[in-house]
Amino acid sequence: MNRVSEALGPLALGLALAAASHPAFAGLIGASGRPLTVRHIAELALNHLTLAATGLTLVAALGIGLGLIATRARFAGFRTSIDTLVAFAQAVPPVVVVALALPVLGFGGPPTLLALTAYGIMPTLRGTVGALDAVTAEARESAQAIGLTPAQILIHIELPLAAAGLVDTLRTALILAVSVTAVGALAGASTLGTPIVAGLQNQNIAAMLQGALATAALAFLGDALLLAIGARLRPPEGRTAG
Repeated sequence: MNRVSEALGPLALGLALAAASHPAFAGLIGASGRPLTVRHIAELALNHLTLAATGLTLVAALGIGLGLIATRARFAGFRTSIDTLVAFAQAVPPVVVVALALPVLGFGGPPTLLALTAYGIMPTLRGTVGALDAVTAEARESAQAIGLTPAQILIHIELPLAAAGLVDTLRTALILAVSVTAVGALAGASTLGTPIVAGLQNQNIAAMLQGALATAALAFLGDALLLAIGARLRPPEGRTAG
């Protein structure tokens, strides 16, 4: 229970930020402009969450998949090349990725997902490699000694021992997914970044504040969820991997 309590801080902060995105808060602090209704904020939050979750799924599949490949002995020679490739993808700012993708992918979700994937794959790859590398050689050797195949060692030994580290890796990817999804508003995606962009253009501080607070709330609530999951996966004696 003490390990699960790690999530209480982000959970409380996420709920507080969500409450602060209520239009009454903008009026309370005297923010200029017309605040968004609760219904509108909820619709944008749902769109934002759907797009971010889709992007996180892509990032997890690609980042963890490449991490698994990079840590296999047969592909050791490609490890540096894989890392360099994904580092290059993250080196391009999300705004630039969105702008370059617009003529090809059009407006809305597709260019946002491309930017999200490009920006989140490197930390996911490196976190996966770190979590798997942290599995002790003794654990692998013991598995080999009882006749397990490399695939069985991966499934039954490496992945369970690295599980908590992999969830911690996804925490980073989730934060990036939520933040980059807000940038997607520049490509016409209907997200919590929409009132931020519109607020900057129209000097609507109330709507801009609501969008920023709600975006931060989603990030902290998602982080709390993954913290709780990671705590459950972590062995009682301490973190084995990650």
